[in-house]
Amino acid sequence: MTAAWPGRVQALVTAVVARAVLSLPGPVVALLAGRPPAAARGLHPEALLLARLARLAPGRMDDRVPVAEQRRLLALSALPMAARPRLPVAVSDHEIPPAPGSAVPIGARLYVPGGAPAPGPLLVFFHGGGWVQGSVATHDGSCRLLAHLAGVRVLSVDYRLAPEHPYPAAVHDAVAAYAWAAREAGRLGADPARLAVGGDSAGGNLAAVLARAARDDDALPAAAFQLLIYPACDLAHKAPSVRDYADGWFLTEHGMDWYVGHYVPDPARRAEPDASPLLAGDLRGLPPAYVATCLTDPLRDEGEAYAAALRAAGVAVGAQRFGQLHGCFNTTVLRSSRDALATMAGALRQGLDAAR
Repeated sequence: MTAAWPGRVQALVTAVVARAVLSLPGPVVALLAGRPPAAARGLHPEALLLARLARLAPGRMDDRVPVAEQRRLLALSALPMAARPRLPVAVSDHEIPPAPGSAVPIGARLYVPGGAPAPGPLLVFFHGGGWVQGSVATHDGSCRLLAHLAGVRVLSVDYRLAPEHPYPAAVHDAVAAYAWAAREAGRLGADPARLAVGGDSAGGNLAAVLARAARDDDALPAAAFQLLIYPACDLAHKAPSVRDYADGWFLTEHGMDWYVGHYVPDPARRAEPDASPLLAGDLRGLPPAYVATCLTDPLRDEGEAYAAALRAAGVAVGAQRFGQLHGCFNTTVLRSSRDALATMAGALRQGLDAAR
């Protein structure tokens, strides 16, 4: 365990230094960031500088480092990058019964913004981290801010992680958590007719899969809205953006290979719709969606392809590309990331208001 400390210290120090540098006045940040390469034209200077600083951090997808330690490194890196203003949001932790076939209870954290009506809409949210890393804790600051800005309850779910619990364990937990939220709507102050699903990255993948499961299962209420933040939508193929932004933009091609390899170790199963929602045969009848993507993100093209596929299936879709890096939902210490999150929160609120 002693050998792990240098990596942990490096991860924390790098994030603290990045936070300090990125808090400098905008013109200074732009000067330090420099001119972006042609493929990143339009990237916000804060995001460009963060990408340059992130290269100093220890690798987070290194097979020589145990997965449990990788999770600690991500948690240490994430903490300084999240804004933590005092917000009128009430927070409570809950335990959801295990999914069928599992013996592991599912943790969840409920965020209730001040003044939220009861019953009111509820977003069932799934964190990113490649199905291997991340937790309710790593996304705490961002979920608080999302709940506050949208004026919507957020239930953040701690689903089981790979490789200890490979695909489809996370999908089963997502369905179980959503079913529990519907059953316990009254206790949660939620309107069961206005349950939304959402998540970032791997969590966006789970939210998209869950929306289809809720459509097809008569025992579940249909979701009212989808908030898909740079979702992973196709684990079986590599879109051009994977190659275009393979390295140097926080999430890397190697990182995605590492995540997918742990989550769905059998390549033959990666084309299953519950792993790759873009490959589902029928997207008709799914709830309205807002799909956010980032300019220099390897997942950009598949997220935008999913938005286009939803639209072609007759689903109402809003899609927006931000001049940000993958992970901007969690880097709210940046003014530009907070602005992006505020836009996402507005889309969530508007979508749920329309579901009345």
